[in-house]
Amino acid sequence: QVQVVESGGGLVQPGGSLRLSCAVSGFTFSTSAMTWVRQAPGKGLEWVSEINSGGGTYYLDSVKDRFTISRDNGNDALYLQMNSLRPEDTAVYYCAKGGVLYGNTGALDAWGQGTLVIVSS
Repeated sequence: QVQVVESGGGLVQPGGSLRLSCAVSGFTFSTSAMTWVRQAPGKGLEWVSEINSGGGTYYLDSVKDRFTISRDNGNDALYLQMNSLRPEDTAVYYCAKGGVLYGNTGALDAWGQGTLVIVSS
């Protein structure tokens, strides 16, 4: 069975940092592209970042110089280091299997339940 579990969210002040983690099982992680998606309150899903099986990384413009996506194939884990957080980063963050390169998040599968990030003073 495929399992995807996000963790690391919480409440942080503007300008602060968080590291999100995503532990996966049930598919071959090392050959899979992986993506982070977020959903702000009352808004739709928004593609944030992805990493392909070769380690290439891609980012939404508004997070490009602040977030870093990485993977640990030895532990079947995906990470998102978030620095210089802004209130508009407030959202539920999901990781999902697949890569769409800025495309429609509906093409992704094996979603986790998400972890909530709140950026507020």
